[in-house]
Amino acid sequence: MRSRQGLVISLSVIAVMWILHTASKNFMVDPTFSTLLLNKEVELPNVDLWAVTIQLHIVLAIITLITGSLGLSESIRKKRPVLHRWNGRIYVVAIVFNIIPGYYVSFYANGGVWSVIGFLILNTLWLLTTINGYRFIRKGQVRQHRNWVLRSFFLTFANLTIYLIMAIFHYGVGLQYGLSYTFAVWSAFILNLLLAELVIRKSSI
Repeated sequence: MRSRQGLVISLSVIAVMWILHTASKNFMVDPTFSTLLLNKEVELPNVDLWAVTIQLHIVLAIITLITGSLGLSESIRKKRPVLHRWNGRIYVVAIVFNIIPGYYVSFYANGGVWSVIGFLILNTLWLLTTINGYRFIRKGQVRQHRNWVLRSFFLTFANLTIYLIMAIFHYGVGLQYGLSYTFAVWSAFILNLLLAELVIRKSSI
């Protein structure tokens, strides 16, 4: 029980911190994405469309982090099952709709074709794990539902993982920006899914 509570608290705190960082950075400090555009290695055919798509992607990701954190709450799940179900529906819908901007911005990722492929795989895994979670709860298979939703939620933190790994290898180790970014993209979904599997096997969530 304690390990489960610790997991829920840890993921919720990380989610809140990342939401505050992302929202302040992209909607207050640099709403035009000037810093991100300076590091772009590919030419954008429509900067305005790209910027709007990024904003939509971020907003939907924030909704996913909020609803995903609430979905882990045992108290809400047991005491307010209707709220838990509606929260879950919002979580699923946010991810399904986020796939469109997610795929779009993937084609303009730094690091070349391997980054593009990595992002496409990441977004596809995010969608499939979420759909599996929804599919199993519709069948009444609660354990499988929780396991797949946990995998989905860990993938929701992929952008945070990319940010950290890229910073370590580019600014810390000194690797070229594009190479660091590509490595971070592939590491993100691999590491996050491995962590999810570890949690599934170690906890009773």
